Amino acid sequence: MRSLWPRSLFGRLVAVLAVGLVVAQGLSAWINWTERDRMLLQVAGMQPVQRVADIVHLLDPLDAVERARIVGILNVPPLVVTLGRVPQPDAGGEPAARSQARMFSAMLRAELGDDRVVLVSAPNPPPAERIRGPVAPGWMGRHAMMMDGATSADGSYPVRPGNVQLVTQVQLAGGQWVSFDTRLPREAAGLPLRLLLTLGVLLLVVLALSSIAVRWLSRPLRTLADAAEALGKNIHRAPLPEDGPSEVRQAARAFNTMQSRLVRYIDDRTQVLAAMSHDLKTPLTRLRLRAELLDDESVRERFDRDLGEMQTMVTDALDALRGLDGPAQSVPVDMAALLESLQADNEAMGRSVQIEGRPAAPLTGDPARLKRCIGNLLDNAVTYGERARVKVEDDPRALTLRIGDEGPGIPQELLERVFDPFFRLEGSRSRETGGTGLGLSIARNIARAAGGDLTLRNLPDGGLEAVLVLPR
Repeated sequence: MRSLWPRSLFGRLVAVLAVGLVVAQGLSAWINWTERDRMLLQVAGMQPVQRVADIVHLLDPLDAVERARIVGILNVPPLVVTLGRVPQPDAGGEPAARSQARMFSAMLRAELGDDRVVLVSAPNPPPAERIRGPVAPGWMGRHAMMMDGATSADGSYPVRPGNVQLVTQVQLAGGQWVSFDTRLPREAAGLPLRLLLTLGVLLLVVLALSSIAVRWLSRPLRTLADAAEALGKNIHRAPLPEDGPSEVRQAARAFNTMQSRLVRYIDDRTQVLAAMSHDLKTPLTRLRLRAELLDDESVRERFDRDLGEMQTMVTDALDALRGLDGPAQSVPVDMAALLESLQADNEAMGRSVQIEGRPAAPLTGDPARLKRCIGNLLDNAVTYGERARVKVEDDPRALTLRIGDEGPGIPQELLERVFDPFFRLEGSRSRETGGTGLGLSIARNIARAAGGDLTLRNLPDGGLEAVLVLPR
């Protein structure tokens, strides 16, 4: 059941409203149905009750001869009147028929207005088809014939289904009994089509209005989520419009305030680090000049090497800060041309770069950042793995570049640590190569800022592979 539950806020709110409305409408229909059934049964039985009560009041003061004469006149279907006590039929009828019999008895007692004996029962209903053969002996057969019409030429009589048969016996003054056999309509117990249509239309209208209202209320949340995702790609994105309901305006205002504070914090940090890096150049230059005055050549060479490494670190740090903190462009980039340009640059320096595959279409992004990201990966591959192989995999969802080398690889436990700024491995990635430990960190930051990612894995046959995924 949990897997069928909607995952979005809009879907869950609509599902809760739908379930609540269906339950409420079902209970309302059941209550209205029950009350309507009771009222219709009461109305349907009122006329037979009044007729039975009138006949009882008419027969009470008469003698036996007059009663027989009057009963012969009044014995007209659908109300069959018989003088004398008759056997009680089987009381094992349907629950609805027994309930109607109790209601009929209560209504008749109230109409008679005295404490005389009244017996009402509901026998089992006859079969819902035409009964053939001779009429059953006794009062049941005679009453069935009179209730359902005269027999046909072949001795059969029709039995109409859908009615409730009630046998009522009332004790008259003097102790004589009079029996009544009547039928009440059963259709009152059915659920009318109009009620079903009314409930269905009401349910559909309320669900439609609820869906519109929920969509209207959840739209600001979707806008806020999209803005938060875009903020991770471009800190300088346009602020959210502060309109709509008060809660939405307050959330948009808080989001815009957070964005402005982040921008100020990053700008301040960039300015401080840039100023520090810039100011370091002056003492580094003085140290380099003083190192030239050293008489010991070996000492001077060590000074030069250390000062060169410091200079490279400062330059790379400045480039990293300037290249990632500015606003990113979003233009179509011909990735095939970009890869070929990087391949030509490396081959001009005597490096081996092979490209397999070709992007199917341009990729929207920042060309300078994409070039720097892929360039850093190629530099790592050819520097520490002799040569680089680029496999291009393109589909409508993302452009994937797999950049492999033939180097020694990286220990499994350090595949993530190499993305930390200034982290460098000993051995194959030593300080003698001139690396500062910023290349992979910058490449991953560019990939994630574009909505993608960069991961590393060791190849089964040796070497390291960098997997760059850039979503379309």
